[in-house]
Amino acid sequence: MEVIRSLIFLLSFQLLPVVKGSMVRLNENGYEDLVVAINPHVPEDPNIILNMMNMIKNASNYLFEITKHRFFFKSVKIIIPKTWKKKSTYSRLKTESYDKADVIIADHYMKHVDDPYTLQYRGCKEKGRYIHFTPNFLLNDNLTKVYGEKGHVFVHEWAHLRWGVFDEYSNDVPFYVSRNSKKASVEATSCPAGVAGRPIFVEHSGDKYESRPCRYDGQLYEKGCVFIPYVRQNISHSVMWMQNIPSIAFCDKNTHNSEAPNMQNKICNYKSTWEVIMESDDFRNSAVVNASAPPSETTFTLLQTQDRAVALVLDVSASMSESDRIGHLRIAAEDFLLRVIEIGSWAGIVTFASDASEKAPLQQITNDAARDKLVQCLPEVPRGNTNICAGIRKGLKLIADKMTTTYGSEIVLLTDGEDRRMAACLDLVKKSGAKIHTVALGPDAAKELEEFSKLTGGLMLSATDGATPSKLSRIFGVITSGSGDISEQSIQLENKELVVQRSGWMNATVPVDRTVGNDTFFSISWSQSQPFFFLRDPKGKEYGSSDFTINNSNRKTARLSISGTAEVGDWQFCIKNVHTATQIISVTVTSRPASSDVPPVRTAVHMSRANRAFNPVVVYAEVSQGFLPVLGATVIATIETDCAAAVTLELLDNGAGADTIKDDGIYSRYFTSLQGTGRYSVKVHAHGKNTTTRLGSRQNRALYLPGYKENGKIYINAPRPKFTDKEAQAKLGSFSRISTSSLVVNTREDSAPVYPPCKITDLHARIENNTIVLSWTAPGGDFDNGKADRYIIKSSENLLDLRNHFDRATSVNCSDLIPKEAGREETFKIKTDNFVIEIDTIIYFAIRAVDHTKLISEVSNIAQVTWFIPPKASVPLNYDSNNGSTNSTVTAVPLNYDSNNDSANSTVTPVPLNYEGNNDSANSTVIAVPLNYDGNNDSANSTVTVSIAALCVAVVCTIVISTLYVLQKQKGRLDIEAMQKLV
Repeated sequence: MEVIRSLIFLLSFQLLPVVKGSMVRLNENGYEDLVVAINPHVPEDPNIILNMMNMIKNASNYLFEITKHRFFFKSVKIIIPKTWKKKSTYSRLKTESYDKADVIIADHYMKHVDDPYTLQYRGCKEKGRYIHFTPNFLLNDNLTKVYGEKGHVFVHEWAHLRWGVFDEYSNDVPFYVSRNSKKASVEATSCPAGVAGRPIFVEHSGDKYESRPCRYDGQLYEKGCVFIPYVRQNISHSVMWMQNIPSIAFCDKNTHNSEAPNMQNKICNYKSTWEVIMESDDFRNSAVVNASAPPSETTFTLLQTQDRAVALVLDVSASMSESDRIGHLRIAAEDFLLRVIEIGSWAGIVTFASDASEKAPLQQITNDAARDKLVQCLPEVPRGNTNICAGIRKGLKLIADKMTTTYGSEIVLLTDGEDRRMAACLDLVKKSGAKIHTVALGPDAAKELEEFSKLTGGLMLSATDGATPSKLSRIFGVITSGSGDISEQSIQLENKELVVQRSGWMNATVPVDRTVGNDTFFSISWSQSQPFFFLRDPKGKEYGSSDFTINNSNRKTARLSISGTAEVGDWQFCIKNVHTATQIISVTVTSRPASSDVPPVRTAVHMSRANRAFNPVVVYAEVSQGFLPVLGATVIATIETDCAAAVTLELLDNGAGADTIKDDGIYSRYFTSLQGTGRYSVKVHAHGKNTTTRLGSRQNRALYLPGYKENGKIYINAPRPKFTDKEAQAKLGSFSRISTSSLVVNTREDSAPVYPPCKITDLHARIENNTIVLSWTAPGGDFDNGKADRYIIKSSENLLDLRNHFDRATSVNCSDLIPKEAGREETFKIKTDNFVIEIDTIIYFAIRAVDHTKLISEVSNIAQVTWFIPPKASVPLNYDSNNGSTNSTVTAVPLNYDSNNDSANSTVTPVPLNYEGNNDSANSTVIAVPLNYDGNNDSANSTVTVSIAALCVAVVCTIVISTLYVLQKQKGRLDIEAMQKLV
């Protein structure tokens, strides 16, 4: 009967649309309800809205074209912050919010950084989190010179966000040795292969820029060499490689460059972007439109954020007396009202059991007295049965009575029981336009409870029973405003619970860093009797138990509020258990940002099931300051579920195992200790020290074009703005952050499933002293946990054969290699004696791990070693090898360059050796002539004569070198060791 009831509820639920983070849906080839949100700290400027609209309109046409008449943007909602002036044309929000937006417009923490990027940290084919643009990117048309047309940029980022494809350029490896032709050659990392352009080294000196041909450093060009593309290309190129120049498309199976060392190949197993898109749900649920343009233009709706309105709808049924749930609820709800909900918000209280009652009408929180007044209305006595719909109806009525509408409001729904009548209020919830955040307390909370959150885009949270209220307080602590204004949000610094023996001490050090300190609360709870305790600030001042406040309604919690801004540094809690027996003691610390001008360090966590074999659960934690990732933090996750011991994992940002991208501020790990179907709650503690943490750059961003060649000229753009090493050092002091999230897992297994080792994604190969050295991060026996049993290493001279037919490839004997614990670095050396090696030989390697149950990982990324002597670098005719400089200069294009300004044409333009004035191809040859060359000038004629003579000498030398090479080749294979010395 219970199963039938659940099926009826779920069937009712399936008839309604579901909000899962992003609200975007595909309807008849058009994307509807794309949400763009403007950060509250962005100054009001109507041109931001206008330019965003124009960008998306243009992007819709580009998207329709390059997806072969399949997709376009149909409707967009733009969220205007409350800080902007109200207008009658702005509608009220419903369930849309800044924190769930698909596109965010906000400044970076660092000035002058305008890279558009997508926060994308899951695997191939999995959706990203959001697209980010700065206001300056939208307002400054000069940035099109470095990023390209804004519509192209939007399509580049949309492909990241929607379809889970990755960049096809590489800032780390801009060139590689290719075997696309019969002879090995150095090529630009691009898609497709063979795009026209030149490798150039640009030397910057103030506002001046000088260029020279790139020199070789070993097999590749020197560090700092950049690829300058020709604007006119004979082939279409990928928008995921370079969205800056015309003739863009998605690389498909026929044009894909599988050799390129880019993220698309690494993460998507060497598939083209178009192949990945074709495997998406969007592609399967759409058909080609028989039209030359999108069927309709993009429509826009402007919405404006209002004051936050929250109704606490709390279960007070008889079951809440178990495990002192009602007492814990009261303390956690007090914490929410006293230290979490933001000033200026509206709050009210409803309780429900067999029926529902209003305990406190909706009222605005303007000061501490208003907070205390609400706290007095919290429930204390449990009674009756559970009627969830009665509570929801009363909560919505409470909001509507004050605000005249429930649009954009929130309900925090907490229950520990079941209700067979929940389906009766689904339609009401959907029409309300309110978000419902659900909190499932204990093991018996209704299995369908989270469906309210899925329907409205609310948070899905759960808490196990505990001896103190700390777990439930931590849950309430994440229910903050979704408006994007973090300057008033509560931030959890510590949440710790320990079992303390009789007469034992519990010492806790809580760092307060310079980004927080306002409205700082310290709280201590105990399970039996009050311990002895005191708190010491960084300057040595002590706060004893008499300085703390103990509520008469609950004598097991003491709180201390620090007036003003808390001292920066380590705060130390010293607690002694003076009870006659062991008891559990917890410490909770919260604060708010110290200044609206300096964004605080924040941590956000979530769990999800990965879209890959075995559907493993992955824990992700983002550590950031503003919109920049914080690197070098230590991140510990603790996962709890009912009737099972807690599991602790260290999350890593190393680009291995569950972590997709190294150094992106996303710390990840597989969770392999599932105990079957149920709710899982995760607490993440991120902490860092000033000597180890630093700020990083966002990845998955639009390519910044270093320069381009058009109509016979090479134009060099101003260098991409970067923050300095000094700015990258976060200078936070020590910091500590707590965040929490939950996941409902449905499995068919009654016990914990068995997993294979995870795919190795960071295999590298290099040559040292006639030995091939492979290195990688060790996987575990269960994904990235534990230890594998053995490795299988294979080699091939064909990359795709190795990927597609791993088992048929040549085996490498690694029987003596014993796998290390997951996360440790592995190295393995291979002698070259067993390989037939000639000049231009490239050998590819891949690896699989096997666990003790014979389960095998996926094939790793593919690494290569190359025996290749690069050709002698060409030198321009006026290049002076003694001083390492060149007399030619390039046309420098600053970001504020006006193409109509004639003064820009007076700059001397460099003409490379292989440039032909009438041909933009890469194989032409010409003499360098300055733009201001006067054909009647005798000195210029003499210069040309000398240049021609020098060119002839160079040609003769090239012929001699080529002849010697052919003779040497005829003698047989080159001596490998001698060749390596040359390289």
